[in-house]
Amino acid sequence: MVFSLGFLWLFVAAMVISSIGFKNYVWFISLGYGFSIAGEGILMMLLYGKNLTIGTIICTLLFMLYGFRLGGYLASREFGKNNSYKKNMKGEIKEGSSVPFGVKIAIWVTCALLYVTQVSGVFYRLQNGAADNAFVYIGAAIMLFGLVLESAADIQKNNAKKVNPRRFVDTGLYRIVRCPNYLGEMIFWTGVLISGIGAVSGWQWIVVAIGYIGIIFVMFSGARRLEIRQNKNYGNDPEYQKYVKTVPILLPFIPLYSVEKHKWLVA
Repeated sequence: MVFSLGFLWLFVAAMVISSIGFKNYVWFISLGYGFSIAGEGILMMLLYGKNLTIGTIICTLLFMLYGFRLGGYLASREFGKNNSYKKNMKGEIKEGSSVPFGVKIAIWVTCALLYVTQVSGVFYRLQNGAADNAFVYIGAAIMLFGLVLESAADIQKNNAKKVNPRRFVDTGLYRIVRCPNYLGEMIFWTGVLISGIGAVSGWQWIVVAIGYIGIIFVMFSGARRLEIRQNKNYGNDPEYQKYVKTVPILLPFIPLYSVEKHKWLVA
């Protein structure tokens, strides 16, 4: 089955958790995102306890670790004493008060659906009662690598900003790509996609593909927003100009240095 009661429960969970976006518009795609993924990992364990295998236990635990780490990181940035992030983001994202309620509803539902489709590679493995194979372990290893990469990138950026908050970050992982945290995110979800091979079947792959393509699009869109903001902040710095012309924006070893002109990357 493509859609089932279990799928509906995951969607409801994502709706409930991401509803915090009605308090602050951006939370639909930040705090609501991270904690929804963690919540879905917990719910899959509860719903499909009898179908759990070593591979799916690892994957669901990684969902929890991923979600709680991301949600906690975003919460500390949102509620922390340092307001530099809020100042930088001011004007880039619409204030919630200016967004029509109907639009908020549409975004809320769309985000919740995306979050469910993102985890669907593991969900269908559980729903179909599939046994472990090599792909679930390969996928889990890739997920772990992506999570470590994303976490390390966030830590390196925080440490660099403590030393010099007015300078762009070009050390550590930021020497490889300009958005290593987004790269880690894409690697994580690539692992989820691979974990479904041999367990997902038929039309279920359409759901899995929607989730994967959706989050890849969101990451490129996020990279574009970051590039526009950094160009505005550091565009007159010769070192920054050299940096952006020599370090790829998102994919290592691929000479894609800018996505600013790609206006279709709007999310």
